[in-house]
Amino acid sequence: MLTEPRSGRLAAWGNALLAGLVSPDEAVLAIVGEDAVHRVAGLPGESAPVGLTLALGRLRALGATGLRVALPAPGHPLGLSGPPEFNARALEAEEAVICHGAALGMVPEVTEAGPEGDVHVEVVWHCLAVREAPPADVPSLGEAERELAEALREATEVLTRLDVAASGPVAAAAMEAYRARAERGREVLAPGYPPRAVRVLELAQRVGALVSLAYENGHGGAVSAAEMAARAQALRPVDRTARRAQVAAYNAIVEERERGVR
Repeated sequence: MLTEPRSGRLAAWGNALLAGLVSPDEAVLAIVGEDAVHRVAGLPGESAPVGLTLALGRLRALGATGLRVALPAPGHPLGLSGPPEFNARALEAEEAVICHGAALGMVPEVTEAGPEGDVHVEVVWHCLAVREAPPADVPSLGEAERELAEALREATEVLTRLDVAASGPVAAAAMEAYRARAERGREVLAPGYPPRAVRVLELAQRVGALVSLAYENGHGGAVSAAEMAARAQALRPVDRTARRAQVAAYNAIVEERERGVR
């Protein structure tokens, strides 16, 4: 989770565009980010992949009033509602975007080309039918914030005791790079999102970064199989909670509209 999921950018800026808070050019620029190009394939009424501007306009015409994020993992269909074919594809990509108001969802396929140091990333969003049903296991913002704080405390205690918390020069450098990216003029969410969603997403991304670093840092001080298993057991729920919190933050606008808050 050291990088923002593409589904998060698409949902956040797509929601801002659907709400009339940004222009199509602004939305597409933010969604594409550092990638070379994004296209949408399988869009109803289109025989070939189309650009994001046309795709978002077509989704609006098809009835989409908002976009939700799904960040599934094995055994945890977070944010998905079916059918099985779409869920399987989203699980393989570990992310997806679900339209609210239209029974459609999009799953990214990412390809890289070019020599080292000059790699171009292209993304094709495959548009597929989805089931119109409540998304799986998505908490409210308040629930996500409380769960995240509790999970972080518990995991930190266990990892510190086992001497396997993300630490050392490699982890410190990675976290510093993450903080630099986070502070370099980026907008955590697109215009229109409530401040609490921004706060929850920032914390979830930091927690996710720590989990990733803890996994990538080898076994640290956990020298026995039992200690390594204890570390994995401590990280698993905090990673799950961080993903739930990210989804809650990205979906906040749609959820608030459904409740009539906005």
